[in-house]
Amino acid sequence: MQSGKHFTRRLALGTGFAALAAPSVVRAASLRWRLVTSWPKNRTGPALSARRIAERIARMSGGRVQIQVFAAGEIVPAFATLDAVSSGVVELAHTASLYWQNIFPAAGLFTTAPFGLGPVEHQAWIEFGGGQTLWDELYASRGVRPFLAGNTGPSMGGWFRKPIVNVDDIKGLRIRVQGLGAEVYLRLGATPIAISPAEILPAIEKGVIDAVEFLGPASDLDTGIVRYAPHYYKPGFNKPNGASELLISQTLWDSLTSDLQAIIAEACRAEHGQGLAEATQTNATALMTLFQTSSMKIESFPEPVLTDALNATRGLMKAISDRDNLSHRIVASYTQAQLQLRGWSWLSADMTAQLARLTRL
Repeated sequence: MQSGKHFTRRLALGTGFAALAAPSVVRAASLRWRLVTSWPKNRTGPALSARRIAERIARMSGGRVQIQVFAAGEIVPAFATLDAVSSGVVELAHTASLYWQNIFPAAGLFTTAPFGLGPVEHQAWIEFGGGQTLWDELYASRGVRPFLAGNTGPSMGGWFRKPIVNVDDIKGLRIRVQGLGAEVYLRLGATPIAISPAEILPAIEKGVIDAVEFLGPASDLDTGIVRYAPHYYKPGFNKPNGASELLISQTLWDSLTSDLQAIIAEACRAEHGQGLAEATQTNATALMTLFQTSSMKIESFPEPVLTDALNATRGLMKAISDRDNLSHRIVASYTQAQLQLRGWSWLSADMTAQLARLTRL
């Protein structure tokens, strides 16, 4: 009997403690965040990355965090995602740093730079070369914290209505291009036009633009560009990397427990690897589809065009470096990473190409 009483008492106490603990569980489970993106809904590449990050955070947190993902335009326009997080309209955004060059001169380097780092090199710079510290410092004034959160891989040079025979064909060209590549095209005499991914097809269809630089074959195939601009150029000198970013309110980040912070960081890191692997697979498949179903012609930019573009890039990087102290430090760090990484990157790429030639089916 005594033991039964003790058991009943312990059960009552346990129930009481559980009742006391319940409110904290409810609070943890009540984290409901909104994530806006710069991408059309379900678009191959970055839109899928945004969705996977949200799903991964929910699983890894045991359901304590639930994130609803919104395509561009559903809450804010594609190019207003930074402001949406900064102002507290939403908690998160999935976008690309190249969209913020008008705010931060060196922002584009955290997505890509013309003739710059490739995807794995870029990640090495962010994680091991001091890039993340500089990135955090850059966005601090807006109250947001950035994470590398997906990668669409190297881009092609773009789709053109007419062939590019010489440097004069670039002059006056109305091209959809963004990031630092747009500044290079401007220096080459083109007219860069910034439009969101969802607006690409209507613009090329109506003749508003003459050429489109977007991503790789998989994303490009989704847009339908090939029907109006069949000349597909390489190399993608203006965008050799395709890094996405996740933005989170710094205030929100600081309020999170260390385990939730770790979950968000690891969810983003996992997506960089998965996104890059997916891009490799889907681009290979899409390229075959384009060959089989369209009038696409893969062509190379003339050497004089590439030489002029490289010279323009060097002038652009100097101009960015001269803007302010932080921009100078970012450019210097990025350039140092290129010097450190390029030798091995060149050798490993050459070995891969050599083996590919030997094992050609």
